[in-house]
Amino acid sequence: MEIAIEIIREQARQITAFLGLHASPVGVCIVAEPEPQDHSGMRLQQHRYCQALMKARHGEIVSLDASGIACPAAAAAFGFRPLPEGLKSGQGLVGFGIVSDPEVGRKMFENMPCLPQGEISHLELFPLEKASRIPDIIVVEDEVEKLMWLNLAYLNVTGGKRLTGSTAILQATCVDSTIIPYLENRLNFGFGCYGCREATDLSPNETVIGFPVGYLPGVVKALENLSHKAIPNSRAKKVYENILQRTQGTT
Repeated sequence: MEIAIEIIREQARQITAFLGLHASPVGVCIVAEPEPQDHSGMRLQQHRYCQALMKARHGEIVSLDASGIACPAAAAAFGFRPLPEGLKSGQGLVGFGIVSDPEVGRKMFENMPCLPQGEISHLELFPLEKASRIPDIIVVEDEVEKLMWLNLAYLNVTGGKRLTGSTAILQATCVDSTIIPYLENRLNFGFGCYGCREATDLSPNETVIGFPVGYLPGVVKALENLSHKAIPNSRAKKVYENILQRTQGTT
């Protein structure tokens, strides 16, 4: 069942409030049709996908296509253009100091989930509370503790099934948080990567997750329940304070 735009906007505000997010959840549309000339967002040039996400989570509405995407690995993952041989061979990752053995780098790209070449026209990214169309994927970048609760909310929606994360510690925003959720219709989480940590304002204690928009209503409902007791009790750390007091009382 399709979710109304107004509900998506309100649920975006609820997620931010329940978790105390520092910035907006981001809606990502993976679009096959050519971008209309009157598109309200900014068409980015020479931007990485992770940088487009950064702009969107800070309030901008942007789009990115084959001519505008700067990262060759993300461009290949979204099917905009083939992966350059230097990356495909693994030598590029050796050059960045990410791996020491090019064979390891080659395997990392060989196993990269990706969209078929030429399948999509462009990507649209926007703060979820400003949604004007239904996104395919919701991406959230924030502190690990806050994303822990978001993962737990998703687990409530899926009936308690243990979560699995797929990552190569590479392409954390494009592959791990967008393409895998899109292709596999599930939440995926990772730890960030060299590229997004170097190229954006993602802090050392923050990471990124993504999930299909169809899970949004259930996730918000579960977060509301968590916000009544589990989240505030955990953050209050009363059990930790009690053990500190007992320890100090015996010294």
